[in-house]
Amino acid sequence: MENISTGYSGENTMVTKEEILNTVNQENICLIRFLYVGNDGIIRGKTTHAQHLGSAIDSGIGLTKGMQSLNMLDKLVPEGSFGPIGEIRLVPDMNSFTVLPYVEGNARMMADMQTLDKKPWDACPRNFLKKMIKKSEEDGYNVFAGFENEFYLLKKENGKFLPYDNSLCFSSIGMDSANKIILEMINALDKSGINIEKYFPELGPGQQEVVMRYEEALKAADNQVAFRETVRGVALKNGVYASFAPKPFVDQAGSGCHIHLSLWSNNRNQFYDPDDKYNLSEIAYNFIGGVLRHVRSLIAITAPCVNSYRRLQPNSWSSAYSCYGPDNREAAVRIPSNFWNQEEESTNIELKFADPSCNPYLALGAIIAAGLDGVKNKIGCGEPVEVNPAELSEKECNRLGINRYPTNLEDALNELENDEILKKALGEVLHKEYIVVKRSEWRGFYNKDPEWEIEKHVYVY
Repeated sequence: MENISTGYSGENTMVTKEEILNTVNQENICLIRFLYVGNDGIIRGKTTHAQHLGSAIDSGIGLTKGMQSLNMLDKLVPEGSFGPIGEIRLVPDMNSFTVLPYVEGNARMMADMQTLDKKPWDACPRNFLKKMIKKSEEDGYNVFAGFENEFYLLKKENGKFLPYDNSLCFSSIGMDSANKIILEMINALDKSGINIEKYFPELGPGQQEVVMRYEEALKAADNQVAFRETVRGVALKNGVYASFAPKPFVDQAGSGCHIHLSLWSNNRNQFYDPDDKYNLSEIAYNFIGGVLRHVRSLIAITAPCVNSYRRLQPNSWSSAYSCYGPDNREAAVRIPSNFWNQEEESTNIELKFADPSCNPYLALGAIIAAGLDGVKNKIGCGEPVEVNPAELSEKECNRLGINRYPTNLEDALNELENDEILKKALGEVLHKEYIVVKRSEWRGFYNKDPEWEIEKHVYVY
């Protein structure tokens, strides 16, 4: 059955509890997942039995506060703010209700973290994105975004993860090899109400890319969670693994999660200017300027794990420098070609510096905060770069204001810690706890064997 959800902020119809309960009864649903994404970027949740769903919708499901001080190694961070004392509630967003097409008798809803007196919890990532959406609306903009994910299909032999096939980039051999699994994934996503635009085998052996159509910001982030869950679930159903780890093989292409974004107002794309060379408005250039000013901090959130920095290397088509340019896939921000004769709807920017291990609520919320800082303060973005920035001299990089990203998670976290704009946007509680959790991961992998590091990331993401 298709997702009955119709109630994100741009739509008038809201899904009711009665509609959900009726669907659960008609579809013989037994378990309903209340999902969230922690500071570690891992999708977690609890389930309620169908017979208790009504009360669980009203009051939520209890969750220890300590989960927001847990890292991706499943270790509670000793210096974290939260531990075994204290509880919040996972309160579902009824508009995100979806019957799972790939797991019999299950459905899911995305959940917000609320305090026991039913107020948004300061450490809730989804609430952070909601705050940034509200801030953008106060500034007069609706944010639309779309995620395009790269991931690997893997098989496990003799205890090791291996590529599902040996296909080449965009190869029709790869399309044939993975066809059964990919078709099943896309059908499941279609039934979940997620609009898929494109699919193709990517550069690495067994690597795939699937592009989702843009949506309003909150739904886009929810769709990213649902996408990761669906892809992994369908893969397991077919006896293989799907991994969103940024760099599952040292000698193969990394997996990115490119984020396309535009600002709209009064049904007009505020990034669009038909008189500009690249069809971009001053607002778009200022938004890019804000992103570039904060990108060294942003990557602590958009490229959030130790393994991420194996991907963010020069000459890897993943971006490693704080610059932008037309169809420049080595730049932090790519201006996509406008193939539809200067069509307003298609005008957007592509952010290259994210990977699918990120918490999409934190990543998108932080990008909005950085971009709006640029719009508010009219931050310039300098000249577009139409060459590979890795080939520029140090003198030329200095002239253009181009900086190399931090080369490891610890250095990126130091940048985030000192970024007052992002600190204010995240709020003291979330900003502090996120950094504490991620620093514990840095320590957990420091000086460890690369093979051990990669194996841990391949499985959990």
